Amino acid sequence: MTDLPFGPGALLVVAVYILSLLAIGGYAYSRRKEDSLNDFFLGGREMGFLVLVLTLYATQYSGNTLFGFSGAAYREGLRFLVCVHFMTAIVIAYLIFAPRLHRISHQQNFITPGDYIYHRFGSHALRIAVTLIMVYVLCNFTLAQMKTLGTAFAGISQGRIPMWVGVVGLALIMLVYESLGGMRSVAWTDVIQGGILMTGFVLLMFLAFTQMGNLPAALDTLAADPVTRHKIEPPTAEGARTWLSFIVMVGLGGAIYPQALQRTYAAKNGGTLKRSLAVMGVMPLLTAVIAVLIGVLMAAHHPDLDRLFLAKTGEAVVPSETVLALLCREVMQASAFGYWLVVFIFAAILAAVMSTADSALLSISSMLTQDLYGQYVRPDATQAHLTRVGKILTWVLMAPITALALGYDGTLIQLLKIKFDLLLQCVPAFYLGVHSDRLNARTVLAGLGAGSLLAVGLNFAGDLGLAAVNLPKVWGIHSGVWGLALNLGVCGWGLLAAPKKIQPAPQ
Repeated sequence: MTDLPFGPGALLVVAVYILSLLAIGGYAYSRRKEDSLNDFFLGGREMGFLVLVLTLYATQYSGNTLFGFSGAAYREGLRFLVCVHFMTAIVIAYLIFAPRLHRISHQQNFITPGDYIYHRFGSHALRIAVTLIMVYVLCNFTLAQMKTLGTAFAGISQGRIPMWVGVVGLALIMLVYESLGGMRSVAWTDVIQGGILMTGFVLLMFLAFTQMGNLPAALDTLAADPVTRHKIEPPTAEGARTWLSFIVMVGLGGAIYPQALQRTYAAKNGGTLKRSLAVMGVMPLLTAVIAVLIGVLMAAHHPDLDRLFLAKTGEAVVPSETVLALLCREVMQASAFGYWLVVFIFAAILAAVMSTADSALLSISSMLTQDLYGQYVRPDATQAHLTRVGKILTWVLMAPITALALGYDGTLIQLLKIKFDLLLQCVPAFYLGVHSDRLNARTVLAGLGAGSLLAVGLNFAGDLGLAAVNLPKVWGIHSGVWGLALNLGVCGWGLLAAPKKIQPAPQ
């Protein structure tokens, strides 16, 4: 990663900011009301409007999103404006099922997505299948966060501290404050980090224009070079299909992230949830658009970044995903204001990555504890015992995930694509299940199995290099979307074949 000129004072500010998260965790611990899964994993279902908006924002727009989106825009140019559409699609998807799911969750005291699955379908097999898929997805999601943590730390430390030492140290801080305060710690740190990130990135965008000129000039530069001209050209027919596929994949899948579903459960009431989702509808303009603009500006001003970076350093990272750090370095060198702005932005990015990662870990441990251990290993366990088990699982899981992240050399966007292939297969259970009582467990399980096998099979075919498959897409459409189409077909057939329920005659 491109080194950032962080002096001792800047490093001290970052350190104090990160350590302050422990104080938040301690305060959250003091505010706990009972030693239960409901209190630890959902904060007692008392999340108000401001906290809910900012924790949803921090969950949806994590540090790896900012690095990944700007890197993808550097590689693909304006074509990656699709990120604005698929991040908006997540909010629209929420509105399809989230308000109704929120009402049911408060009536039935759900803790996990698996609680809803069992309440709605009464199937242990379906509950286990959905839980295992979501645990895999969240392990992948956490891996992406830890990968970003390593990338950001490499730039901030400038080699003063080995990357693995920094990442492990930050992971330990994250685990401590999460274990202390659970969902309260995560949500309250999100309030601080979300506010700083939104403000900082708007300011960073204006500083980027000051440093590198306006967008029309950048587009002219890209158009003048045959090597970069494709970055401003409209997508091909296959590219347009990929756009649509991305919108379906991320829009439908992103709304059923387990940590997102649990924030739906944690909202104080339905009105709070709806107002929060309305505000979330404009967030892509404050984050995704800025990330694309940064990528495009950097593509015009540093067109040979990939080649020059590898020739100079030989590091096993994806050079295009350093564009945000490279811009920050230039902004820091331009003025004292820019210097301290970047210091606070990067402190917030580090903390946001940590908060997003522990949010995912919180969901993983809640599902393993509630849906597997509590149901099939110790069904007679007390709430206090289950809470302790959940905390222990968080620590145990973090070790292999951190180790894998330090050795991963793929792109962050690749990680994003991988996890959605299977997550999409859980869509019918939530989107259709909350609205139709005719959809049964056998149909949903058959659709989930068929869709998962097709998605995994297409990816496997791509690995084998079959001509018809361009991993991870067929005809420009992602394998997970093809799997979802088959899945919905199975569920549609099941709905048509299901007998209609006879309504009692009015008295």
